[in-house]
Amino acid sequence: MNKYQFPKGFLWGGATAANQMEGGFDEGNKGLNIADVLPGGKERLNILQSPGFNFEIDREKYSYPNHEGIDFYHRYKEDIALFAEMGFKVFRMSIAWTRIFPNGNELEANEEGLAFYDRVFDELHKHGIEPVVTISHYEMPVNLVKEYGGWRNREVVTFFERYVNAILNRYKNKVKYWMTFNEINSGLIMPIMGLGFAIHKEEDKYTPTFQAYHHQFVASAIAVKACHKIIPDAQIGCMILYAPVYSYDSNPENVMYALQEERFFNYFCADVQVRGEYPTFIKRYFKEHNIELDIQEGDLELIKEGTVDYIGLSYYMSRTEKKEKSDLENAQGNLIGGVKNPFLKASDWGWEIDPVGLRIGLNQLYDRYQVPLFVVENGLGAYDKVEEDGSINDDYRIDYLRDHIIAMGESIEDGVELMGYTTWGCIDMVSMSSGEYSKRYGFIYVDKHDDGSGTLARKKKKSFFWYKDVIETNGEKL
Repeated sequence: MNKYQFPKGFLWGGATAANQMEGGFDEGNKGLNIADVLPGGKERLNILQSPGFNFEIDREKYSYPNHEGIDFYHRYKEDIALFAEMGFKVFRMSIAWTRIFPNGNELEANEEGLAFYDRVFDELHKHGIEPVVTISHYEMPVNLVKEYGGWRNREVVTFFERYVNAILNRYKNKVKYWMTFNEINSGLIMPIMGLGFAIHKEEDKYTPTFQAYHHQFVASAIAVKACHKIIPDAQIGCMILYAPVYSYDSNPENVMYALQEERFFNYFCADVQVRGEYPTFIKRYFKEHNIELDIQEGDLELIKEGTVDYIGLSYYMSRTEKKEKSDLENAQGNLIGGVKNPFLKASDWGWEIDPVGLRIGLNQLYDRYQVPLFVVENGLGAYDKVEEDGSINDDYRIDYLRDHIIAMGESIEDGVELMGYTTWGCIDMVSMSSGEYSKRYGFIYVDKHDDGSGTLARKKKKSFFWYKDVIETNGEKL
């Protein structure tokens, strides 16, 4: 028996994204979103952001694994039954904006798309599973990128508000947990996904980036206020990519640099969405980079009124920083950069593994904001082998998840108010960062491979039964 007592009603479950699992990219009158034009392979983000890339012209040159995903669009009942067998209390998913408004700027919502999610939510409730819905998860309509320039255009706020009102009113009796933008701070490193536009080397990256962020903050506040009005008993949060930043050593220059990086990446977006105002450190940054935002009358008051109820976060790795670093010191595999930490091992894809960093991060967030936290992404992307007898013995995944759940238990003992835990990729699906099927996170193996072969058959891994036991015992047996 382990000493940790997870709260009664703790929200155990798993997490996914529509664009990585649904498939059916051109069914049900769905329009194209950013992920639909994202080629497969490790260079997918570079290809999508390269000047001159045109999906209509170049589509025959590349594969597009997101088009099929794992066919949740047709197999959702089978998958939800498997989630229920594990004992999920909640299932985190996203709504594809372009299933509801195919081009993003229509006046009326697409009934076929609305009806699809009705069926999914009804199936979840049939099994006693509460949906946790991300409103925007790297799925901006391509039309809004091409015709309006993504979030840097103020008109997109109006289109988003129309989308939000449509889904809140439609699902007000079916969804009680919402989040606005997935990993909103990721736009600082992946503007094409997080903000809906590419930045090329010759462009001014400063003002357009932060103008786009301002529009997202306004849109988030609108969504929060609408949710509180339409579904008074619902909870709506923000969602950030969180990675505590360590100084490489005790050199004060490196300590200060790490602090600045942590505030900029981890706290800027959260400060605005949780505290309802721009932090002083970002105002200095704006001044030093000659950034002047177009802030309309009433924007700041709206942001102050539309603060979130909780913080959702993804946690995969920590980050170690040094002010002056060489290429040899870079942590090449880490999605968010930094230098190699000599005390940490890394995954098959080079992501440093640091369960203690999760405890550190949860404490830092709770100390700063004093609002409930919800770990809505955490998991290990790894190569899985199907043995001759059909078994998949992913003990490495079990070890990874156990260590991170223990870290959460420690943070609860520290006094952190933690709502729940949804592991990323509870079923194998397309990797967002690399466009691969072989980078597997799930408790459920999906027979689909990088070359496009496979039957899409589902198979339970060893971790499936382990996580089922964790949920049944509320984390008491680790």
